[in-house]
Amino acid sequence: MSADNIKVLIAKPGLDGHDRGAKVIARGLKEAGMEVVYTGLRQTPEQIVKAAVQEDVDVIGLSILSGAHGELFPVIMDKLTESGRNDVLVLAGGTIPDDDHQKLKDIGIREIFKPGTSIGKIVDFIRQEMDE
Repeated sequence: MSADNIKVLIAKPGLDGHDRGAKVIARGLKEAGMEVVYTGLRQTPEQIVKAAVQEDVDVIGLSILSGAHGELFPVIMDKLTESGRNDVLVLAGGTIPDDDHQKLKDIGIREIFKPGTSIGKIVDFIRQEMDE
């Protein structure tokens, strides 16, 4: 799948009010040729999944800084399954402690990117996953 055919939803779940990083990622993915939809701040799991289904995305990028990933991400993954969209590649980024990475991968989050990860690394990861 070429980057031009990859559609990504960038979402900010929960009450986190900082979206600079999410906007940087969204811009970088667009510059790499992907179609990007950004949900804006303070999205519920239901809103995120509804947008993902309506937009028929291939990838969801969840950006979180609030520490609520342990509560919100499982709900998002459950809602994706309920909606029949458990085929979506789900990635996460932000301030997620290393100790939580495996727990999130166990529920279906494919990769967790730490602050400072290059856009190129994220783009390469998405392209590789979409090609498989």
